[in-house]
Amino acid sequence: MVSQLKQITVNMAAGANVATVIMMFLSGFSDYWDPVRFPVLSCTGLAFPVFLAVNMAFLFFWLAFKRIYMSIPLVGYLACYVPLRIYMPLNLPEDMPEDVIKVLTYNVENYTGDPRYEDGFSKIYTYIKESKADIVCIQEDNSKLFAAMRDSVGAPYAYYDTTGVGNASVKMNWQGIYSRFPILKKETIGYTSKGNGSVAYYLKIDNDTVIVVNNHFESNHLSPDEREMYKDMIKGDVETDTAKAGSKIIFSKLVEAVAMRAPQADSVHQYIENHKEYPVIVCGDFNDNPISYTRRTVAKGLVDCYVETGRGIGLSYNRKGFFVRIDNIFCSDKFKAYNCKVDNEIDASDHYPMYCWLRMVNKNGKKP
Repeated sequence: MVSQLKQITVNMAAGANVATVIMMFLSGFSDYWDPVRFPVLSCTGLAFPVFLAVNMAFLFFWLAFKRIYMSIPLVGYLACYVPLRIYMPLNLPEDMPEDVIKVLTYNVENYTGDPRYEDGFSKIYTYIKESKADIVCIQEDNSKLFAAMRDSVGAPYAYYDTTGVGNASVKMNWQGIYSRFPILKKETIGYTSKGNGSVAYYLKIDNDTVIVVNNHFESNHLSPDEREMYKDMIKGDVETDTAKAGSKIIFSKLVEAVAMRAPQADSVHQYIENHKEYPVIVCGDFNDNPISYTRRTVAKGLVDCYVETGRGIGLSYNRKGFFVRIDNIFCSDKFKAYNCKVDNEIDASDHYPMYCWLRMVNKNGKKP
């Protein structure tokens, strides 16, 4: 009788593990669902780390009680190698040659993101100045502070620009760039959004013209109260009825936002495709997790610098319970990337900055 109960328990655990692997696989490849037609399914990438963790728990369970069944979670991880590598790459650091350029992307939250600091603006511009980055892409720039930022950063950045994006009558958001290289021209990439947008800057680097695309895609539009509720739900500090009602509201906004980001990502991808003759660097705040249609679409034909050279999960959004990597740096194959990193040493914004080094390996690109 006891042996039969043990076998039933083992069979049930094995079934649950198989179900976990299936859900891990489906969520891991959910970035292939069209968010406009299947918005709910395309959001399931958010659950991928949950299934990763549950599958790991099964691995330890089988290791302790029935090692022959360890094949189930191991096969699951093997089947999900691609999304697992995207979500949590593990690369060794590389020695860099001398002729690399440092690219930094940073959502500065209008330079006033963290109320713990009396002068968040000063903290952020000091960080940027001391970063020694050659190209700095800024999201949620502040046009009123732009002149102060420009003057504070000073001589190391002789070239700079800030551009309002989104609804022309509102200009709720600005995209900035600071560069050691001349800015030849800029183009706003057209797509519909009230307060978001993408700007393509053409930089002259040595004898090449390089396009740097700075992006800020649609946010999830959660109110401060909804963000706080989400954080409390993660902690389990919300009553059941309240959690159910709150989760419906939050999930509906997530679904709506992912459908809005899809055509924005499509527009940026198409712009890059139309200018493939140029070396391209793509930076910015994607407002979406690594297992998403947004990231996969923009990354088509490009190198994801964090996936190829970074280490770990790389959490770049540091507030309100959404602990995910939503900032990215991509480049075309005319570059080789080195040692991409999310810098969690500065917390003056709701984002951590991300940076990496790039070396041009195929020079003499098209001139404007």
